[in-house]
Amino acid sequence: MADAVKRSVIAILLIVASVLLGYTVDVALDKREKANYPTKYSEYVEKYSEMYGVPSDVVYAVIKTESDFNPDAKSDKGAFGLMQLMPATFEWACGKTGIPYNKDKITDPEMNIQCGVYYLSYCYDQFLIWDTVYAAYNAGHGQVKKWLSDDTLSKNGRLTDIPFAETKAYVSRVIEAREKYIKLMEVDTNE
Repeated sequence: MADAVKRSVIAILLIVASVLLGYTVDVALDKREKANYPTKYSEYVEKYSEMYGVPSDVVYAVIKTESDFNPDAKSDKGAFGLMQLMPATFEWACGKTGIPYNKDKITDPEMNIQCGVYYLSYCYDQFLIWDTVYAAYNAGHGQVKKWLSDDTLSKNGRLTDIPFAETKAYVSRVIEAREKYIKLMEVDTNE
């Protein structure tokens, strides 16, 4: 009888240890994920996400993919800031949003996020599908309109193929980042 009790206690201890180990691993992974997928500049992301009707997880995913949260980022193609805006897009968005245009402010985190979120909203109003919006954000909305009018690249208003390898990879990275942000934001709201 004592052996049966001893085995039961050992079994219970092993179960408790397994649960604790699993919990510890989950917590460590969540911390690592949060470090890899930060929510910096949240005051601007949340403000302009709400203002322009763009989910904040989309904005975080675009910033993560575009600049990895480096406000001074500059691409080889001449895009600047957190959301990697081209100077012409920044100037256009300033005019649309009523921001006084100053070309030197393209890397200002608040102005860059406001204009970038406005542009995402503008693209969403045209395309209504986030994957297509990401393609437009990367390749330009005019290019995406051409793709959508090509039956070999689209069906029923949805892109079925993206002919630019860079844009195709970009869309995949934003989708993956958004999924991570959705998961991490759910964890935060459930804590």
